[in-house]
Amino acid sequence: MVMTVLALLFPGQGSQRAQMGTPWRGHPAWAVVDKVSEASGRDVAALLTEADAETLKGTRNAQIAAFALSLVTFYAARSSGLEYVGVDAAAGHSLGEYTALVAAGALTVEQGTRLVAARADAMQSAADENPGTMAAVLGLEPEAVSKACETVEDAWPANDNAPGQVVIAGTPEGVERAGEAARQLGAKRVMPLPVGGAFHSPLMAPAQRSLNAALGAAHFHEATIDVVANVDAAPHRSGFAELLSRQLVAPVRWRESLLTLSAQGVSHYLELGPGTELSGMVKRTVDDSSRGNVATPEDLERLTAFLEPARG
Repeated sequence: MVMTVLALLFPGQGSQRAQMGTPWRGHPAWAVVDKVSEASGRDVAALLTEADAETLKGTRNAQIAAFALSLVTFYAARSSGLEYVGVDAAAGHSLGEYTALVAAGALTVEQGTRLVAARADAMQSAADENPGTMAAVLGLEPEAVSKACETVEDAWPANDNAPGQVVIAGTPEGVERAGEAARQLGAKRVMPLPVGGAFHSPLMAPAQRSLNAALGAAHFHEATIDVVANVDAAPHRSGFAELLSRQLVAPVRWRESLLTLSAQGVSHYLELGPGTELSGMVKRTVDDSSRGNVATPEDLERLTAFLEPARG
């Protein structure tokens, strides 16, 4: 059996930064931004080069911007050596799962864009209907965080990101009470997150109903590589419509997803998109891994050396 060597990781909402696309203007990979703009009916280039941080905080702007920039970095990396390396798996954190599906050939850029736009609109509407928030609980294992949420109403585990880092979601009151319960159970810190909704929780149920219509109309191809899904931390090459629907209201099992990749033989993880947060999670979860990232054109200069062990 050929063991997996290289996995691609794609970040989600929260990774976006003001003017993150500016360094990429003029690079051939920037052409994908035009495709995303056309498919979404929005000026995505302006979002990537002109929008300020406050504008990019909104779910509708944040998701399409992070998706587009991740695609730019993917195509830039592919033309800078990635196409000559055997990539065996991909995973994306929340929104990043859509980018992973494009990279795996399960969605076209246009189809992925339309789904991301529909998802962002649906999540924004659900957040307006059911106001909520999120907080990161540090220094406590997932089982204890779940116990803290069970002691209160309207709070749930939302992201199991890395050892000692679990995000909870719910109503503002529920998250506050669950955070206090987590502190009593030994959490080192509870950090409120600047988000506009209780993502990956039951409060997103209205978004799930809206997104299902878009997912039902989408055409998914068989993925050419394994995509490890957020909802079950298992590799898939089909069945993505159901997985993406469940993802809206279910926790992101990111730590387990990284362990799944490691068990498949992955030794090199390449994060493609704004920021390096996922690389940090890999470091905390899979000790013996090698990590690389492409967020700016300058990062391409180090890509060849990173990919060398994965060649041939």
